[in-house]
Amino acid sequence: MIPWTLLDTAKIPGGGELRLKQRGQEFSIMLGTNELMNSRLSGSERALATLSCEKIKGRKAPHLLIGGLGMGFTLRAALGELGEDAKVTVAELVPAVVAWARGPMATVFDGCLDDARVAIHEGDVRPLIRASKASYDAILLDVDNGPDGITSEANDGLYDYQGLKAAHGALRSGGILAVWSSGPDERFTKRLRESGFAAEVVHTRANGKSGARHVIWLATKG
Repeated sequence: MIPWTLLDTAKIPGGGELRLKQRGQEFSIMLGTNELMNSRLSGSERALATLSCEKIKGRKAPHLLIGGLGMGFTLRAALGELGEDAKVTVAELVPAVVAWARGPMATVFDGCLDDARVAIHEGDVRPLIRASKASYDAILLDVDNGPDGITSEANDGLYDYQGLKAAHGALRSGGILAVWSSGPDERFTKRLRESGFAAEVVHTRANGKSGARHVIWLATKG
């Protein structure tokens, strides 16, 4: 068995430290003993994009906002679904994650950051949402472990009533708020519906038909 090698560490604004590890061609991003993402397990992150893009299919010049770059699986899947007139803004809170994407994990990202449709914002996704009025056709959030996060209490502001109200206002009519989570949360489903969204809960796997079970909310603005 090839041992894991620690490549780099990065402080998370607000507390905590990410660790980038490599074993052969496999990469892992860890927070303490928790693995936040792994380059072998991309099924549910890709589903976050493909399910969202299907909901807004046919829109002219759609604009997507992705909260959380991760290992780029959601971004790459979205680019594969969208036309050349699309725009994708990606907000990543930890600048080192963007550096890792262009450095040691460049093979995983396969040049997607250089796509002309992509704009990278190194910072919190929340101000982008709050400052926007009917600007996005879809907002895709893969931040922390979902509504019940582990990396930063500040992320809770994305998923509470105030955060959902901001997301609702930032979306165009019929737009989609899609949220990835490591597990179910009935209270979050209730908050979505009480915030003016028609919420659908989709269960998916971490790696196609296998791996851990994850949850994606597809919430449509009326």
